[in-house]
Amino acid sequence: MLFRILTYSQKIVLGFILLGTLGTFLLTLPISSKSGIQTPLIDSLFTSISALCVTGLSVYDTFSHWSFFGQLVILSLIQIGGIGFMVFITSISMVLGHKIGLHERQLLVESSGLLHSANLSFLIKRITIFVISIEASGAVLLSIRFIPEFGIKTGVYYGIFHSISAFCNAGFDLMGRFGKFSSLTPYRTDSLVILTISALIFIGGLGFVVWNDILRYKLNYKKYSLHTKIVLMMSISLTLFGAILFFFIESHHIFRGQGVNERLLSSLFLSISPRTAGFNTLDLTMLTNASIFLTILLMIIGGSSGSTAGGLKVTTVAVLFFSAFDNSRRKQTTSIFKRRFSDNTIKQASAMLTFYLIIGSIGTLILSSLNSYTLEEVIFEVFSALGTVGITLGITTHLGTISKITLVALMFIGRVGWMLLIFAIVGRNQKPSINRVSEEIIVG
Repeated sequence: MLFRILTYSQKIVLGFILLGTLGTFLLTLPISSKSGIQTPLIDSLFTSISALCVTGLSVYDTFSHWSFFGQLVILSLIQIGGIGFMVFITSISMVLGHKIGLHERQLLVESSGLLHSANLSFLIKRITIFVISIEASGAVLLSIRFIPEFGIKTGVYYGIFHSISAFCNAGFDLMGRFGKFSSLTPYRTDSLVILTISALIFIGGLGFVVWNDILRYKLNYKKYSLHTKIVLMMSISLTLFGAILFFFIESHHIFRGQGVNERLLSSLFLSISPRTAGFNTLDLTMLTNASIFLTILLMIIGGSSGSTAGGLKVTTVAVLFFSAFDNSRRKQTTSIFKRRFSDNTIKQASAMLTFYLIIGSIGTLILSSLNSYTLEEVIFEVFSALGTVGITLGITTHLGTISKITLVALMFIGRVGWMLLIFAIVGRNQKPSINRVSEEIIVG
């Protein structure tokens, strides 16, 4: 009865909490760790939320600490959290022959970032087939490299695990066999592994609406929605722009002594991974301050709305940028691709940026007051959690309980979204707004 009176937003938030709690319980079981010893509750909670929110921050190396059962729990949370638990549940219901009601349609629209609920059954089928196809393709390509190295069973398992983790932008890996928290550093010069992982991250970060437009209209760019056009433009531009900057910034530092092909591969991965996958092919602590700052910017921007990625979102950044640009030219409206942004869209984008920076600042203040790490390391960790990225400068494993709880909250907010959380808290009891008398103030 209680579930029926909850709003859509409250049900979505409650669903994430219940899944996170279930994941925490399963990971605390002795069977989940290789040692057979129960994992501390706070560490199980941290890992569960990190996997469900497709972040990748870890207090334990996934290969070294978690058993096969524990790894499967983590992988399941990644898959559900990546494509959205409502989409996941609905897909299973459709396979079992259940119809989608109006109630489920609204939940799907709010939880997955879809623009509307028209023809939703067909859209979910298309998305499900697309996701399975991409993850399967990635698993096959990765298995080509892993099978000769680890054997058939382990090679196939590694291919599936890393394909799902990359597509869902999670960043969890099983490469701890080469050294704890080594991530993809053993494969930094392997074009097959790095390009496959990069492609999975990039595609996963595009989102449901973009996937649907591409599947529906193929390469007919003119028929794409404005959302899809902006996402593709921003994603490609940021990837290329970031790769070029990393290439030149690090050419005389971490790339010193490397060949051109290796530099290009590393630069591309450095540009793609912070938006928002969590894998790394280099020791990030060795990067220059300029590269660390650029990485933080990319983590803040993130991927697309309704995708497996986190962050502020490329559409939000695009709206803010073009709005500021047109405002500087005294234009009354903001438009791109011959379409105008509504005033509500611009207000939402401004609110997103404001609250994102406020939440990040609060997290930075808490972690800075509790730890003696440099401000650079703390800011990097905070926005890695809030942007559901998962890369770190090496401080995650040394944090105390309160710091871990802070990061758990940031990861949860980053994945669910602060607007959805506010709607869940406020509920239905909204008083009608009153139009006040306007008055000009000096800005700038």
